[in-house]
Amino acid sequence: MAATRVRFCLALLMLVASMAAWMMPSAVAGKGPPPNYADALSKCLMFYEGQRSGKLPPTQRATWRKDSALKDGQDAGVDLVGGYYDAGDNVKFGFPLAFTGTVLAWSIVEFSADMGPELVHAHEALRWVTDYLMKATTQRNRVFVQAGEPYSDHSCWQRPEDMDTPRPSFQVNDTHPGSEVAGETAAALAAASIAFRSSDPAYADNLLSRAKMVYDFAYKYQGSYAQSIGQWVCPFYCDFSGYEDELVWGAAWLNRATNSSDYTKHITRGIQRIQRQMKLRVNGYDWQFSWENKDAGNYILLLLMQRKDDDYSTYAQNFACSLLPQSPYMSTKYTPGGLIQKASMANLQAVTALSFLLVVYGRHLGEVNGVVTCGNSTFPPSALIDLAKSQADYILGDNPLQMSYMVGYGDKFPQRIHHRAASVPSIDQHPQHLWCKDGTPYFLTDAPNPNVLVGALAGGPNDGTDNYLDYRPWANQSEPATYVNAPFVGVLAYFSQHG
Repeated sequence: MAATRVRFCLALLMLVASMAAWMMPSAVAGKGPPPNYADALSKCLMFYEGQRSGKLPPTQRATWRKDSALKDGQDAGVDLVGGYYDAGDNVKFGFPLAFTGTVLAWSIVEFSADMGPELVHAHEALRWVTDYLMKATTQRNRVFVQAGEPYSDHSCWQRPEDMDTPRPSFQVNDTHPGSEVAGETAAALAAASIAFRSSDPAYADNLLSRAKMVYDFAYKYQGSYAQSIGQWVCPFYCDFSGYEDELVWGAAWLNRATNSSDYTKHITRGIQRIQRQMKLRVNGYDWQFSWENKDAGNYILLLLMQRKDDDYSTYAQNFACSLLPQSPYMSTKYTPGGLIQKASMANLQAVTALSFLLVVYGRHLGEVNGVVTCGNSTFPPSALIDLAKSQADYILGDNPLQMSYMVGYGDKFPQRIHHRAASVPSIDQHPQHLWCKDGTPYFLTDAPNPNVLVGALAGGPNDGTDNYLDYRPWANQSEPATYVNAPFVGVLAYFSQHG
């Protein structure tokens, strides 16, 4: 995550000094009370209110947060007020923000019937993304992809309401392309048009029209924003897998949103290039689904939409076979307590995203009476659902430490997440302005955060063990992010009705 890389050295030094005090050793897992998925869903969505940037509405439930970044975009003559801070810092990074929107929309599209009264809050969380993305894409062949200068931001520990670091606006355009971020933005707008189609058809029409315009730009002017914007997005949110997966992703969502095959040629060409890249892997393909890599998500999405002459089922099965612990082709590592281990930073982003795909794929197989075949082994749809449930249960407390990794859920949860707004006293508690370094003592203290960021998912165990360090500077494990929660919304919605 963004702050992780910049603060790594400081965190490592402080980790050594405080290891004895804050390390929680692995233990034998014990069964606690059954998870309350509906309560977890409510809290999971509540988290987004704590991440809001801009002018907060009267309905704001996280009342310790106040208005912030009300001048974003002024340097470029545009209105970029709104959106979400990506994680525990105060920068608005457009690439992970758009992915958050796409997956929130997908959660609603697939599981709105399971959300009950939380559907209203899911729509609110999604609209906070799409309203901002609409502002960022008003002009053809231009997308604003970031607000805030990350290095100065990360050098301060400051609540967003007080931040006085530079807030430059960064854009991609026809001379400085960014196909990955533009493709993801198009996907978010297209997916959201489906999510809002029944409740607000006029808004859905606007989203879809803008999605087409943004995708045309992403496809016509191909190139990576890592080259166009450089150090201002790297090393924070570089796209190491290339932008081809985002172009397929955006095209697939546009086909689904338009109920057409208008973008099929783009999908076919992109998939062919991606498959060539897969074949270059000597030891098999490492299936991922994240803000940076859409490969697994693409195949599951395309499977749901496939026509008679398509065959995405083989790749979808390969994805499942790589995860199922009983599969002869299982290539995924698990901790002794049963948690998927994929990422060294914020491992739960991989866990929630892969669990979401398992539920979507498993439910689809159940509807078509299908199975997963891994060599000589065959698995029913329930095997995928059960695996996703085990991951959700682990996050909610069924783990060796018997703690929830969702702030505010259960009796034992992280108290010191790596998050500026949560760790610095709110304006209600401390009305005086806090300058750049005034928050450093709150960053360094062992005291729990004064503001409870309800629903935030910590990064969680990330070293192959079930250990967790509840230590603010250790951002690899303690920093939340919008894109960690987004797929968990769909997972929790499903299990709240089918648990």
